[in-house]
Order: sequence, then structure tokens, then C-alpha cells
Amino acid sequence: MHLLTIGHRGVMGVEPENTLRSFVAAEEAGLDVIELDLHLSKDGALVVMHDTEVDRTTDGSGPIAGHTLAELRALDAGRGERVPVFEEVLDAVRAPLQAEIKDVAAARSLAAVMHARDLVRRVEVLSFHDAALAEVSQLVPGVRTALVASRYGLDVVDRATAVGAGTLVLNIRRLTLELVERARKADLRIIGWVVNTPEHLALARALGLDGATTDYPEIKRAAAGTD
Repeated sequence: MHLLTIGHRGVMGVEPENTLRSFVAAEEAGLDVIELDLHLSKDGALVVMHDTEVDRTTDGSGPIAGHTLAELRALDAGRGERVPVFEEVLDAVRAPLQAEIKDVAAARSLAAVMHARDLVRRVEVLSFHDAALAEVSQLVPGVRTALVASRYGLDVVDRATAVGAGTLVLNIRRLTLELVERARKADLRIIGWVVNTPEHLALARALGLDGATTDYPEIKRAAAGTD
């Protein structure tokens, strides 16, 4: 079975995360899907960044929501890269995307872009937050959604089913065969994250996962060698 490889914030192990440079590198490395994170700026732009604050990944400080897009654009996101907006990523790469949203407000903004750009088939929407997935599912009929979890139990399957998610994206270090079997009975796809070592890749294979989210392009080559 082909194991999908998903570039985590592009290829954040070798390029500045959530930048156009990182996304282009992920596509050039042949990763099947590219994952990114979305927040809203102070003036409502759908910006690509993981944390709620800019401190870790740029030379700025403070919350994303406290900065206008112009102010975010002035920051260095690593190696001279700028903080992109979601629409720029859509234009920069052709790969399918996983867009992780942090809250209901971001869900509404993403829904508007998905309608405007006809993205139902290209973009799968991810979130740790059940309410955000429920909101985007209501706003975008037919959208594919995935529930993300780091610390979880068997009830994560019921949570995914309750909000109509078709996929679970789960911390591979906590993943068990019992949970995989329960998810399969609920007709859920399962993606493990973060798969950065041969050992975790072997575990993803052994558990029969559908995909592996990775920081490194080498995992794509290793996975291809075992297909």
C-alpha cells in the first residue's frame, strides 16, 4: 500500500517552516501533500504561521492577531523569507494541501477562500479543535476534514466521527494497534506525525497507516523505497 508522505510546514527540518521556500522545497522533493498552519492577522488576512505569536519563527515579537498584514510582511521569517498568506501558497505550489486551522474565525476565512478558488478537492482542513472542523464542514459542503490530536485515547475516534472528519492525524508515539483497528472500523484514514526516523517510518508501515507527516525530504525517498 502506498504511504502518503506529507511535508510538515513544508520541509521544516531543512528550510524555514511555513514559508514559500519551504513549500517549494517540499514539492520539489516529491512529497505527496504539503501541510501548513493558518492564523488571522489583525486586519483579517489568512496568514501562514504555526504559533499564535511571531517570536519563535521571525525577528518580531507579539501575537499574530496584534499585527496587521503589512507589519507581518516586514518581518524576516528565516533566510530572508516573508510571512506568506494562504493565497500565495496556492499559487506557489501545485501539490494538494492540508490546512490546519486554530479556531472558528480562521475556519470562516478559509471557507471563503475555498469557495472563491474551488478548493474542495485540493485542500483538506485539519484542526485540533472539534468546533472548527464542524464550522468549516457546515460552510463548505463536501470539504474533507481531519481531526489532529497529540495526547488522546480511544475516544478520539468518536470525536472524529461526531464532527464528520474522514481522517485522524495522530502523534505516532502514542499510536497503538488497538486504536488503528477501532479507527478502521469507523472507516477513518490515519496519518501519523511526526515521522522523522527510520524507526517511526517502520512503525507507520507496521500499523498500516495511510500517511506520514515528516519534517525531512529523506523520508519520502525512504518510503518510496519500501512501496
